[in-house]
Amino acid sequence: MVFVQLTGLSGAGKTTLAYGVQKRLQRLGYSVEVLDGDECRSAFWPELGFSPDDRQENLRRMGLLAHWLTRHGILVLLAAINPYQKARDELSRQNQPAKTVFVDCGLETLIQRDTKGLYARALLPDNHPDKLRNLTGINAPYEAPITPDLIIQTDQYNQNDCEEQLSLFILTALNNT
Repeated sequence: MVFVQLTGLSGAGKTTLAYGVQKRLQRLGYSVEVLDGDECRSAFWPELGFSPDDRQENLRRMGLLAHWLTRHGILVLLAAINPYQKARDELSRQNQPAKTVFVDCGLETLIQRDTKGLYARALLPDNHPDKLRNLTGINAPYEAPITPDLIIQTDQYNQNDCEEQLSLFILTALNNT
């Protein structure tokens, strides 16, 4: 079964897109599971922080879950920031066939959306007590995928169009396996 990792900055629409596509594919009879980075971290391993090593471990564990699910015929959509190319490569090797989807959204749009208030906190002055110091893309690194299988620009298309792009991409991948 196919494994799809959606990567992009916070607020780009990875999780929203994954759950929308899950519903579409389930209506077509596919077994689909979404592994949401925030949900997995809080439910299964809350001891992990946001250091590079902890981020890597979070993804390693999610990759293992994805591997178990795909072995049982479940299509997995992993929605996580996943900021490092090395971690994405490892997930791809572990979960074949694997596809990487870059959920791209311009920083200006992300700052405007800021549904969780993270960008506002990350952009506070350095001496502010509420400053967020490890927001990926602002004050923590994000390595855009080198060769993603698909790029979905959520700041240029509406949610329905983005879901349609991803659904068609996955259905094509399923037909080619």
